[in-house]
Amino acid sequence: MSGLDPVGLQVWGAALRSVADEMQAALVRSAFSVTIKERRDCSTALFDADGRMVAQAHSIPVHLGAMPEAVRAVMDAGAAPGEMWIVNDPFTGGTHLPDLTVVSPIAVDGIVVAHAVSRAHHADVGGMTAGSMPAGARELLQEGLVIPPVRLAGPDGLDRSVMAIITSNSRTPDERRGDIGAQVAAHRLAQARVEHLAATRGGPGTLRAAMDDLLAYAERRTRAAILSMPDGEWHHQEALEGDGVTDDDLVIRVTLRVRGDRMEVDFTGTDPAGPGNLNCPIAVTRSCVFFAVRVATDPDIPASAGAYAPVSIVAPPGTLVNAPPGSAVAAGNVEASSRIADAVMAALSGPVQMPAQGQGTMNNLTLGFGGRVYFETLAGGQGASAHGDGPSAVHVAMSNTLNTPVEALELAMPVRVERYAVRRESGGAGARRGGDGVVRRIRLLADADVSLIAERRRSAPAGAQGGHPGAAGETLVDDLVVPGKWRGRLPAGSVIEQRTPGGGGHGAPSGPGPSPR
Repeated sequence: MSGLDPVGLQVWGAALRSVADEMQAALVRSAFSVTIKERRDCSTALFDADGRMVAQAHSIPVHLGAMPEAVRAVMDAGAAPGEMWIVNDPFTGGTHLPDLTVVSPIAVDGIVVAHAVSRAHHADVGGMTAGSMPAGARELLQEGLVIPPVRLAGPDGLDRSVMAIITSNSRTPDERRGDIGAQVAAHRLAQARVEHLAATRGGPGTLRAAMDDLLAYAERRTRAAILSMPDGEWHHQEALEGDGVTDDDLVIRVTLRVRGDRMEVDFTGTDPAGPGNLNCPIAVTRSCVFFAVRVATDPDIPASAGAYAPVSIVAPPGTLVNAPPGSAVAAGNVEASSRIADAVMAALSGPVQMPAQGQGTMNNLTLGFGGRVYFETLAGGQGASAHGDGPSAVHVAMSNTLNTPVEALELAMPVRVERYAVRRESGGAGARRGGDGVVRRIRLLADADVSLIAERRRSAPAGAQGGHPGAAGETLVDDLVVPGKWRGRLPAGSVIEQRTPGGGGHGAPSGPGPSPR
């Protein structure tokens, strides 16, 4: 039994979440780039002394679920209290190269009690194209600077040599200094907040015991939720629409097994890693599974290592979902992750009621204008459920970023947003209608290097329980449809338009749904 009573669990859980939330707020408010300060493409969390996630901010699922590998890599490298370490290597704790992760052990009275973690998408970390998200990349080194776990800062401040390496490999060095500085500030804040918690609530021993109790509580709740599901085995597959090198489908196959209070998610049969960059390191695949399990169980269960303890994952090495070291992975983190989550949630619709599919893509756009780089993901439609229509113009599943305001984008970059609107009637018809996507039309006011990476251009998000699918997406350059994975150099005056997918409907509609505009 837990040492904390129900009230104590809630109080301690809220206190630790508040540390992660305050880290997130400090990072967003201190950042230089539009990507972080406007879109909030960053995540923060608090781990215990053993490297188990205890609390997280309300941020990005694909970031958060993949953090444990980064913490373990930094711990194994010998990080000490008072230090901050940085890593982005997708095969040593990272996700994709633009996501720079900072980890700092926190000690109280000489005892390590926690690890603070922040992960932020940096607009450029080098590579073959501006923005470090090149459609069609064939190897990791084409995507940017690879950083193994390395000490970023110590008691005497930032390591200037490490900072010099990072900034010298970025097209936007001043912005990198500012965004990394924002992460460092968030970690200093976490240190102070954890020290205060320990000082006012019983010392480091009490703090560590409370973390243990919270993890045990989350595990009990998750086991109870899985136990309420019928035992059985369910299968599903999703096809990625090429990877920018090959146009052939790349198939994700998943088998879900429920036995008592345990769940196994098995990707045996998934296609081998592809030649392009839709491959996933195992950390990203784990994050997709954990997100889907959270959707299928009680959302009130604290998101932590305890909640995921009853779930095992089988991901054969060398496959798309457990790519070999050196593979290109920039799009795996954003696009393959979305489709892995789709596949696992579809399999989960066997034992539990799940919503229809959402847009299943992040509609990535990267623009490089010499010394300025912009990256965004774009909202779409969410799938409907038995409880209501799907929301429109929202970031779905593995993404939880915000909209970039037109004013902020036009102020920061030489572009004009000519249209930004809901894509009416793009959600699937049903007793409950899927959410609508959006239309975003941008005119370039200067020559630019452009990379577009998106899914759901050939296959539409599926409905559920007789609901109709949502509309597939479209990407246009100068009013001509281009593939979902495309890059090129465009002159000033060119126009890029994205029409994002709608979500699937739920339940049989009373009549035929109108065609999307």
